[in-house]
Amino acid sequence: MSEATTPIRLMLVDDHAVVRAGLRMLLEAEPDMLIVAEAADGKEAIALAQETRPDVIVMDISLPDMNGIEATRQIRARCPETAVLALTVHEDSQYFFQMLGAGASGYVPKRAAADDLVAAIRVVHRGEVFLYPSVAKVLVRSYLGQAGPTAAVPDEERLTPREEEVLIRIAEGLTNQEIAEQLVLSVKTVDRHRENIMRKLKLHRRAELVKYAIERGLIEL
Repeated sequence: MSEATTPIRLMLVDDHAVVRAGLRMLLEAEPDMLIVAEAADGKEAIALAQETRPDVIVMDISLPDMNGIEATRQIRARCPETAVLALTVHEDSQYFFQMLGAGASGYVPKRAAADDLVAAIRVVHRGEVFLYPSVAKVLVRSYLGQAGPTAAVPDEERLTPREEEVLIRIAEGLTNQEIAEQLVLSVKTVDRHRENIMRKLKLHRRAELVKYAIERGLIEL
């Protein structure tokens, strides 16, 4: 890492000291990452997040006093500039959507490869969303089974075909520049489509767009 590069400042939240030690060893081996705090429960995580203002929090869901979902909700309310990445043994849609609703930007199972976790941290630090493939597949199957991709869409939420194309790519984590290149549009046009999508769907964050795209069966794996 060059002297001009600012490292990604991380906080680890897990009630198992051995897990935190392993994560610290793994992540501090990366030249662009720095551990600035560790917490063993949700309340401690909230206090340390406000004190240290990390860029990314790697958050377990199962915590002793306050679960990671509620801790994420409170941290995002108090430290909106901090991204939260869930690292958990749970891989079902129930926990994912609760974490997403609380403001998390990514979801990685603890069985994932180390490289996947490192990549996920960099993705959410860029302001994008990371969906681990196996979790995404479960979510899509769950929503297709419940509502199906042809479920009725209220008129006020109806997107144009082009807006739907842009939405899918936003949900898949592409930047505006990448979307513009794929769809042969200007970045300014992509920005306008994004604004229209947000206004029609009354959504404000990329994580909310991901949830909407999954609910409607728009994301193809």
